[in-house]
This record gives sequence, structure tokens and C-alpha cells, in this order.
Amino acid sequence: MFKVGIIGAGWIANKMAEALAPSKEMCVYAIASRSIEKAEEFAKEWNIEKAYGSYEEMVADPNVDLVYVATPHSHHFQHSMLALEHGKPVLVEKAFTANAEEAEILIRTAREKGIFITEAIWTRYMPLSHKVKELMESGIIGEPRAITATLCYMMEFKERILRPDLCGGALLDLGVYALNFARMYFGTDIVRTVSNVHIGETGMDMHECISLSYADGKMANLQAGALCLNDRQGIINGTEGYIRVDNINCPHVVEVYRDYELVARYEKPAEMVNGYEYQVYECRRCIEAGLKESPMMPHEETLSIMKQMDDLRKEWGIRYPMDKE
Repeated sequence: MFKVGIIGAGWIANKMAEALAPSKEMCVYAIASRSIEKAEEFAKEWNIEKAYGSYEEMVADPNVDLVYVATPHSHHFQHSMLALEHGKPVLVEKAFTANAEEAEILIRTAREKGIFITEAIWTRYMPLSHKVKELMESGIIGEPRAITATLCYMMEFKERILRPDLCGGALLDLGVYALNFARMYFGTDIVRTVSNVHIGETGMDMHECISLSYADGKMANLQAGALCLNDRQGIINGTEGYIRVDNINCPHVVEVYRDYELVARYEKPAEMVNGYEYQVYECRRCIEAGLKESPMMPHEETLSIMKQMDDLRKEWGIRYPMDKE
């Protein structure tokens, strides 16, 4: 049994516990919270063997095969570093860290210690995401030339969005999905970035539009925000058709159109629980193979996107307490 220990007992930790609950090969073995009462309550709900009232206790448990960091963005660095210092492989919830500097230190530390670490941007590991890549490269829509991707939720009163000390704003929480969508399918050769942003009362970005131009003429138009609902769709547009992804945050349906006619439709695997499980499948595969990073989310991709978000925040005048000049 591959045993996962979770740091943080919030909403997203519940999603991971739900994802692994049916598995016969993997389980959430331990949960750690700063409150032993909260940890015990979480453990009881999900039938978890170990509950810890401190993160230090859990990462010292020799039975933990993988640490999943499920705390706010602002704490990813320190909690991931804690796991690495105890020799534990780490799956770090997105956004990987507060900024690129923290990301570089974490990845360098993991490499020096020879320990696996990867970012939990779950769409990177989902079967339908790989199907989209396969379809795009097959030529079924001709030459891909443009992407639109959008992800908005009503989150304007959520604490993690509003507070600078929690690395708030829409970019690290939602925009990171749109940036990853463009990166997965159009790559890294970006020659120009143009953006527009709405800054909220607490100084955090609440809605943004980002336009990327690529060296080969491709373009990506991305939108993310915490002030409204939207369709959450991603569209890859080609010279002979287009691919529609129903939700860039968690794809359930992918459709292929040629000359505006639906020609193919693909759905999420019937056995999928909620999608979080695929991240752990990949972590286990990599760890058992002796890999120190996942080819589905290479370290260079994580670093590049963190730098991209740093540049956008700098342009918008958004700073977090852990940012340096």
C-alpha cells in the first residue's frame, strides 16, 4: 500500500481523501493539522490511520511514502521544505510557491537531496488532458493557431483570495490553470505578453485578461477571475477545426469540430473518482522508477510558470510579504 500523508486539513485535503478512499493500492495514511482536534475529526471522517497535531510529527513518520502539501500558497515553501528535510517525496499543491525564488530553492534542495518533488496542478495528470494533446498533434483540426481559455468563479469574499499574506488574488489560484492550459498545448516560445487587470480593495488581482503571442504566430487569450461565473472552457482553434475542452480546471468532456460540425467526443474515464487520484498515481510511478521529477510536470515548467506569474504581478504592482526586491 502506497501511503500518503497530508499537511493541512482544509477543503482541498478533503478532495484528496475522497479521491484515494476507493483505492486498493493507495491511501491517505496520515493527516496533520496545527489542531489535533481538527486532525482527529478529519481522520475519523475518512477512516485515516494516523492523526497528528503537528506537521513535524507527521513528516517524521517512517510509514509515509509521499507528503501532499495542502496548505495555502503562502505556506507551500516552508511545509515542502520541512518534508524534504525529513527525506520525504513531496506533491505540492498549486501554485507551487509564492514566487519563482522560493520555487528555485525548493527544486534545488530536492535535487541536491535526491528526493522527488512535483507540483499538484491536477490537470497536467488527467487522461483527457493527454487526449487533447494527442488530438491536436494528429492534425484533425489542421494547424493549431489560437487558444482561448477562461476560468472564473465567484470567490470575491474568500479569505485566501483577499489576503496578501496568503498570496491572494485570482492569478495564483485560477490564472495558473489558464497559463498551464496554454503551456501544455502551445509551449514556451512566448515573444510578447499583454495583460489587463482589475485590482480589488485589498490590493489583490480579482480579474485578469492575458494575451500571449508566440514566435511562430500563434496566440493565446486567457481570462481568470474571482468576480463572476463563466463557462470555464478551453478552445484550441486550427485551420480546419477546433477542440473544445468543457472545463480547463477539471476536464470531463472533449469535443472535436471540423468545419463547425461535431466529429468526435470523449468523456472522462468512468472509473475516475474526482481527478485528484491521477496526481498520486504519477507520483507513485515516478518514485518507484527512481525519478526525481514527473515528465508530466517537469521542474522547468513549474519554474517557468512561476516566473511568468512573477512578471505579471510585478507589472500589476502586486506584492506578497515574502517577495524580495
